[in-house]
Amino acid sequence: MKVLHINTERTWRGGEQQVLSLLRGLAAGGVAQELLCQPGSALAARARDTGAAVWERPLRGELDVGAALAIARRCRQQRPDVIHMHTSHAHTLGVLGARLAGRARPATVVSRRVDFSIHKRRLLDFSGFKYSRGVDRILCVSEMIRRVLVADGVPPALLGVVHSGIELQRLENVPDRSVEYRREFGIPAAAPVVGNVGHCAEHKGQRHLIAAAPAVLARHPEARFLIVGEGELLPALKAQAAGLGIADRVLFPGFRTDVPALLRLFDVFCFPSVQEGLGTSVLDALAMRRPVVASSAGGIPEMIEHGVHGLLVPPGDAAALSAALLEMLENPVRARALGEAGRARVEQEFSAERMVAGTLAEYERLLASRAAAAPAVGAR
Repeated sequence: MKVLHINTERTWRGGEQQVLSLLRGLAAGGVAQELLCQPGSALAARARDTGAAVWERPLRGELDVGAALAIARRCRQQRPDVIHMHTSHAHTLGVLGARLAGRARPATVVSRRVDFSIHKRRLLDFSGFKYSRGVDRILCVSEMIRRVLVADGVPPALLGVVHSGIELQRLENVPDRSVEYRREFGIPAAAPVVGNVGHCAEHKGQRHLIAAAPAVLARHPEARFLIVGEGELLPALKAQAAGLGIADRVLFPGFRTDVPALLRLFDVFCFPSVQEGLGTSVLDALAMRRPVVASSAGGIPEMIEHGVHGLLVPPGDAAALSAALLEMLENPVRARALGEAGRARVEQEFSAERMVAGTLAEYERLLASRAAAAPAVGAR
């Protein structure tokens, strides 16, 4: 089996980690792979270590006709069995490239990682082409995403669910750098730390964490809140903290490559999204046995059963969020028990091995279906 993966992101986020984990897992199973990605992207260098061929080419949005033509030529030359598209722009480019490949058209698979509606209410809306007629299989990272797509009119037969998974070995033997971090961030030795990791965007809900902070600080005045990540909302979040008079208690370290070690610093991991496909940052925190307080948005309840693997609160409810954070901070025995249960949950249901096996099974089913239909439609 040959697979051409397409990812159009330049930066490194949860989706890129999933692509890397998939490349590693499929390579271990003997699958031949090539990755098309942006030149100099964070994914490009790491992907080479998996043994996959890396094709770096500028990808200028979903209407990059030159890129679509290049993909079509690659299909005719290399004859991949599957094109797997991992971002929205990759989705359009891959579908166009496959169509332009003619008789060399491979099976087309797209991963859907967000629970937004596909209908953007813009003049040029390609949703019908992309999601109903242009792709053979859509792999949703949560059941919630599958439901959103069905509600948007996508035929259910096109949809499968393969949960994201994490490489547990990546989170083993992580050094304890808490003393170093407390010195770096100016956090007193005994001060509790509430942490969040994610892109700073409205749907990630960090503003609700900041709104919840004063109630926590009223009982734990030395507490610190670390919001790790970058994004368009970062200036507004800093202004919000300053407006509440807690700028010295809410810290913004920016994008970090040492997240696993940072997770060890957190007494509680908080994930207050108002929309969320699944949330691999939550999986990392659970795997590190961190007590988790999260919203019940999107696919998050598929990872966490309230009161079993962590605590869930309604999205956007700052009062409920602060109460749950206080429950974790003031009941360390329960917090530790939830952290241990969260680790077990990841081991059983959300490992990278499980994600890779589920994806490979989807490829094989799709290719078998195409082979069975080939006599009727003409084999390539």
